[in-house]
Amino acid sequence: MELNLTRPICFFDLETTGIDVAKDRIVEISVLKVMPNGNRESRTWLVNPGIPIPAESSAIHGITDEKVAGEPTFKELSKTIYAMIKDSDLAGYNSDRFDIPLLAEEMLRAGIDFDLGNRVTVDVQTIFHKMEQRTLSAAYKFYCGKTLEDAHSAEADTNATYEILKSQLDRYEELENDMRFLGSFTTRKLNADLAGFIHFDEDGDEIFGFGKHKGKKVEAVMEEEPGYFGWMLNADFPLYTKKVLTAVKLRKLNNKF
Repeated sequence: MELNLTRPICFFDLETTGIDVAKDRIVEISVLKVMPNGNRESRTWLVNPGIPIPAESSAIHGITDEKVAGEPTFKELSKTIYAMIKDSDLAGYNSDRFDIPLLAEEMLRAGIDFDLGNRVTVDVQTIFHKMEQRTLSAAYKFYCGKTLEDAHSAEADTNATYEILKSQLDRYEELENDMRFLGSFTTRKLNADLAGFIHFDEDGDEIFGFGKHKGKKVEAVMEEEPGYFGWMLNADFPLYTKKVLTAVKLRKLNNKF
């Protein structure tokens, strides 16, 4: 089944120096852009992360310091990558919890005001886990009847993810071929940020999802303990989380006038 699209959707996958969204960096990114008319555009970039790639990470994806030594940094590639994805919804495998938050961090570090805005995000892994509980390679075998060659290559994983989603739509009648439905279906929690430090409550207000103020409204904590806001801005939280906090702070100030 082909995807029913009202605007482009970009499937993407990252290979990275590690799994810490705030600290780790991209070493490879592959983007497959699918248009509403079915046309496709694919690009893959090796990226110099500017920090050493740990041996344990290289053992997974095969990308070493030597391999990326002459490659551009993410900042140098950021405008080209952003131009490719800025008009599109986003999809990936475990993308809501890892790839999108890390991509947002890299974009913000590069000076690009990356925001999900009205984008839909579809996490193909969530569909798989809700339906079958497997890994990417097993998902590819299960849904597509194929063996995933070059697993942990960003390009191979990206193309496999695209094929899996189409097969999932063929298999499950309850899945609507609509990106907003799939985005809602694959959303685990309603987060205000990307890393899950700030959630939305039932009233749609931002609340903290961690620490001593877990479950409390962000605006109330800012009122009662102003220093907590400053601590978070100076601590090692993701840039996107800090961006959300700052927006809440500015909204609170504007509401006073």
